Amino acid sequence: MSTLQSHSGGSAAPELAPWFHNLHLPGGRRTAPDHPLGDFPAFKWEQIAPHLPADLRGARALDIGCNAGFYTFELARRGADVLAIDVDEHYLRQARWAAGEFGLAGRVTLRKLGVYDLATLDVEPFDVVLFLGVLYHLRHPLLALDIVAPLVGGTLVVQTLTTPGEERADAPANVDIDDRAMLRARGWPSMAFIEHELAGDPTNWWAPNAACVEAMLRSSGLRIVAHPGHEMWLCEAA
Repeated sequence: MSTLQSHSGGSAAPELAPWFHNLHLPGGRRTAPDHPLGDFPAFKWEQIAPHLPADLRGARALDIGCNAGFYTFELARRGADVLAIDVDEHYLRQARWAAGEFGLAGRVTLRKLGVYDLATLDVEPFDVVLFLGVLYHLRHPLLALDIVAPLVGGTLVVQTLTTPGEERADAPANVDIDDRAMLRARGWPSMAFIEHELAGDPTNWWAPNAACVEAMLRSSGLRIVAHPGHEMWLCEAA
């Protein structure tokens, strides 16, 4: 658990601390009022929200790595029925409690699953899939995208840690064995492997550049339709 994820101070429901999502609960309570990132993840949602339908009644949504459920609850408020998954039982306990506080338990299904487990589920594609803050925590990120892509029946929102730089190199259809120097060109799709820790978190395995994220999305059969914010992409099935 990273130093950010160990944050807890002064929050609602202290018995469920530490909280990584600052949920705004009924009555003005918040779960992480002094979060070091600010009002997280509300400021991320402000970038995503305009790109999703305001009315999701009848829609099915999937939130991969739901944490305490901030994004799950936003989709449920718009009328979606949401399958929210996470590998950490601590976060699922938080989300179950918060779903009750918000009166949204009837629209939310919480399951302890990882992204690779989705390959074993017999489900139809979802209208909205959120894949936020997960990719760089995975040992096998391209495998994960290959699993997620067939589940996208509408919009996929991806957010991931990246390395600095917004350059995109024009990659040729084929790289000659003697032209490998171009793989080091500025803006070439590349990903840094983190052998030890980043921000004190041993599950931060990868830091791709923006060009790499986009290349990986395309190679998994996804089409990028918008780039609503830093380190964030909206996609649909190609």
